[in-house]
Amino acid sequence: MTRNQNILASANTGWAVLAVVVTVMELALSPASAPQDQKPEDPTIHVMHVQGRVYMLVGGGSNITVQLGDEAVVLVDAGASQRSPQVLAAVRTLSQRPIEFIINTSADEDHTGGNQSLAQAGHFNSGLAGEQPGASIVAHLAVLDRMTAPTGKEATVSQESWPTDTYDNDRWDLFNDEAIVIKHPHAAHTDGDSIVFFRRSDVISVGDIFTPAHYPVIDAAKGGTITGEIDALNQIIGVTVPRENEEGGTYVIPGHGRLCDRNVVANYRDMVTIVRDRIEDLVKKRKTLEQVKAAKPTLDYDGIYGADSGSWTTDMFIEAVYRDLSNAAKQPEQKAPRSEKKAGKGR
Repeated sequence: MTRNQNILASANTGWAVLAVVVTVMELALSPASAPQDQKPEDPTIHVMHVQGRVYMLVGGGSNITVQLGDEAVVLVDAGASQRSPQVLAAVRTLSQRPIEFIINTSADEDHTGGNQSLAQAGHFNSGLAGEQPGASIVAHLAVLDRMTAPTGKEATVSQESWPTDTYDNDRWDLFNDEAIVIKHPHAAHTDGDSIVFFRRSDVISVGDIFTPAHYPVIDAAKGGTITGEIDALNQIIGVTVPRENEEGGTYVIPGHGRLCDRNVVANYRDMVTIVRDRIEDLVKKRKTLEQVKAAKPTLDYDGIYGADSGSWTTDMFIEAVYRDLSNAAKQPEQKAPRSEKKAGKGR
């Protein structure tokens, strides 16, 4: 068995060894009250040690990254609100230290729903007089804009779930016994995405920019674009380093699905680029959306990433890419301003 096979084998073993079943009895539905046509929600939260100080929680609505410092805990994403008790119990199997930061990778509800409950279980020591209890919720400014509402309108998300610390540039750094680098790719899955890199542990948490089981969700309503998606995948690949034969090394925690390495992300990026180019060619030929769907630009990838039902189908992906590229084609080209010579005496 090669060194990489040993690494992947031990990672898979981690699921069995470190799986934690967290059941909150007072929140569970009794058989009498459960709908007859609905299966009871699986109360299992799986805990996997990725490497270094970083763990991955699966089953909380979205993948949640846990980084353990000597004095505090950092979370990336908070999962769905109804899973917060189970998520917190799973975190407590790893550490009793306070949760200091919760970093949201986007404004999606399955990533931010647990903000309020998990933040209340933590504490951010700012060192300032009159500081409020609770963990710091960190996100790009666009996430706060999406979760709040204009003056005179009511926000759909409670204020206790809003980010308390935002950044509006391309990068923000934290430290919790290792450097934590937060990068903002422009207009990828949404316009508020964050990529979180734990440098010493060599783990990247990327939210829904990358989900290995299905085509990327391009959320146009939240500012997502296909070109920005490809750029973001290239950013992820740019900071990952394989251990050997393009495998192992830097591990990537997606928004949903299995733990991955550079090779999986690179293959995913290639797929997205090829499909984008196929649809772009059809757009240039002035094909309608129905004609593009009939051309089946994703056919050779549907067995891996395709879906005919669920929250994100193959048709929805094709339509999102088609509309994005069609809108981009309608935009007038930006011409460089012509330089004009000022009147006067030459030399």
